[in-house]
Amino acid sequence: MDIGIGSYALFWEWHDHPHPLSIADMLERAAELGCDVFEICDDPRIEQCTADELDALCASADRLGVRLQLGTRGIDPDHLGRYLGIAAALDAHVLRSMVQRPDAEQGAEHVAELLRRSLPRLEESGIALALETYEQIPTSVLVAAVEAVGSPLVGITLDPANCIAALERPADVIDAAAPHALDLHVKDFAFARQEGWVGFTLSGARMGDGQLDLDHELRALADAGRSPAAIVEHWLPWQGDSAATVALEREWTAATLAALRAAAADPLP
Repeated sequence: MDIGIGSYALFWEWHDHPHPLSIADMLERAAELGCDVFEICDDPRIEQCTADELDALCASADRLGVRLQLGTRGIDPDHLGRYLGIAAALDAHVLRSMVQRPDAEQGAEHVAELLRRSLPRLEESGIALALETYEQIPTSVLVAAVEAVGSPLVGITLDPANCIAALERPADVIDAAAPHALDLHVKDFAFARQEGWVGFTLSGARMGDGQLDLDHELRALADAGRSPAAIVEHWLPWQGDSAATVALEREWTAATLAALRAAAADPLP
């Protein structure tokens, strides 16, 4: 299992930070952390990069021994075509995206038909499209759309935390999506009552302190014959100031990387 970090593991270091990390800085951080992969995910700055800048990022990744993945949102064929061009320039072989609600509400066949329109570009480039599990599309609809397309280049980015907002059980999401997983986002989470017992909070948690069943997730992937890159992410609430928030973000990243490396070193029977 390749292990890495994504942009959401560094969220507070490039948002609301006195010295925001550039994409190149984040790539360097991934290398410093001994990562195999860095996923540039939902970072609009990548769209502004010139061809020379993309070439430079690709060369840096090669020099650092870090493989790149790319992430965006939406399944409009023109939009995906632009991002496939960026992915090709970065030598990124996985493009994560998300089916947004207006398309999801039209059903699995509508989603599948849009995805089929991108198949020629996917096949020409050899880049795999991994659609993330999250609350705007029921996991059953996402799985049905992927199965309807029936291509090894169209699959799923598994992240069970996202689906709690749609009242889906994380274990059910894992079991349904694992056979189609081409990408894995790993973050722990906590779903708890608010103070006073009125309402609930869904938030991130330090790996091991929340409700993610990492063993079940990794076992389901192994049983399905899948070994996608495991990309560390967080839902870290603001801690009151940048220094405290970034310090905790880094500690959470270290904890998640340690858990994944321990799992890789001692695979489940």
